[in-house]
Amino acid sequence: MPTFPEPTQFATNGITLGVHLAGDPTSPPVILCHGFPEIAYSWRHQVAPLVEAGYRFVAPDQRGYAGSSQPESVEAYDVFHLMDDLCGLLDALGHEDAVFVGHDWGALLLWQMALMRPERMRGYIALNIPFAPRRDIDPMVMSRQVLGDDFYIVNFQDSDEADRAFDANPERFLRAMYRRLPATRAAFDATPPEARHAFSMLREMRKTELPGAPLFDDEELAIYVKAFRQSGFTPPINWYRNWTRNWALTEDVEQRVRVPTLFIGADDDVLIAPAHIETMRRYVDDLEVHVLENCGHWTQQEHPDTVNQLMLDWLGKRYPAR
Repeated sequence: MPTFPEPTQFATNGITLGVHLAGDPTSPPVILCHGFPEIAYSWRHQVAPLVEAGYRFVAPDQRGYAGSSQPESVEAYDVFHLMDDLCGLLDALGHEDAVFVGHDWGALLLWQMALMRPERMRGYIALNIPFAPRRDIDPMVMSRQVLGDDFYIVNFQDSDEADRAFDANPERFLRAMYRRLPATRAAFDATPPEARHAFSMLREMRKTELPGAPLFDDEELAIYVKAFRQSGFTPPINWYRNWTRNWALTEDVEQRVRVPTLFIGADDDVLIAPAHIETMRRYVDDLEVHVLENCGHWTQQEHPDTVNQLMLDWLGKRYPAR
C-alpha cells in the first residue's frame, strides 16, 4: 500500500483544511481535489510520481470531509465557499496559482473555478467528469423529471434517508461503492433506456450480492471507513444539496473555459456518455482528451500507472517542473 503523508492543518476562508503535502515547498504545486465518497487518500498512487517528477503534491481533505472543518449550514457548501477554500489554500501555501487535478465532485468544482477564478489555475487535469454548460432550467427540476425521485442526487435533496443509512454502516456503503467495473459500457448500452440512469446509492448498498470486484483491500477500506466515521456523511452530501443554489448563483457566468485542460475519461464510467465528452469540446479552448478502456469511475485508483503517465506527459509539455 503506497505511503501517504499525514495531514497538516491550514486556515483558509474561515475554516481549516487537513492537507496532505509531499515534495519540495519551492516546487511547482499540483493540487488534487477528491470527490464523493472520497478523501484525499484517493490520490495515494499519485504522490511518488509527482514528487519524483519535481512537483509539490498537495491534496486537501475538502470542506466537510475527514479532519477538515464541517460547517453545519447547507449553504456553507455552495460553489463559492468551496472555490474560496482552494484560493485561500493557495495563499496559505504561498502560491499565486497551481495546476489543479479534480475527480468526481472535485472535477465539477474545478470546472466552475476555471470559469470564475482562472487566474489561480495554471492548468487543469479533469478526471471522469467533462465540462457541462449551464442550462436554462434548474438541474434538479430536470433530474427529477428525467431520472426520477429514486436517482441518488434527487434523493439527497428530499430527505436525510441516505445520510442516516450511510452513517449506520459506512463500511457496507463504501464497500458497495468501490467496485471494479460493476457495469461495462456494453452491458449498459444493452439495458432498456428507461433503466439506464436510475442509479441509487441506497439500492446499491442494500444489494445482497455486490457487482464487480472490490477495488480496495481491507487496509485501504479501513482508512476510508475511519474518515467517514469521523465526519459523517451529511457534510459531504451537503455539496449535492447546493445544486440548485449553485445554478442560481452562476446565471451570469460565461460558459467558456480558457484554462489549458487535460481530460482523462473512462469508457466504462457509464453515467458519462461519449456525447458528454464531445459536447465539452465546444466550450474548452485548449483541451486534450484521453478515454481509458476497461476502466470505471475510480480512474486514478483503478489505473494509476496510466493516469500518472498521462498526467506527467501533459505536465512535462505544458508546465515542466525542471
